[in-house]
Amino acid sequence: MSDLLAGSPVSCGCGAEETEETEGRRAAAVDPEIKAKNGRRLRRIEGQVRGLQKMVEGDRYCPDIMIQLSAVQEALRKVGQSLMRNHLTHCVSSAVMNGSPAEAKAKYDELLDLIYKHSR
Repeated sequence: MSDLLAGSPVSCGCGAEETEETEGRRAAAVDPEIKAKNGRRLRRIEGQVRGLQKMVEGDRYCPDIMIQLSAVQEALRKVGQSLMRNHLTHCVSSAVMNGSPAEAKAKYDELLDLIYKHSR
């Protein structure tokens, strides 16, 4: 059985690669505008989480806390959707169009696993 099918890391179609310096795979084809937008969203989420901590510490009304919690979860979902779109646009498309059948299968498997985990 090939290493690709055995679950070892797959080279990303967008140029992401694993090196000793990075200690993991890194995306190479991320639009700077999307990256900046996700960074702003994550900083806003960080502030929302700090606000949630203060609400819990301050014994705020449970439904108010839960509403804010839902807002954080939705904001995180938006970041995930953006990352998923980038991964599909670059990594998966490239592997399917330009890679070997084994690379394409590995990307499909990775994508399905990602969708299942992200949709929970």
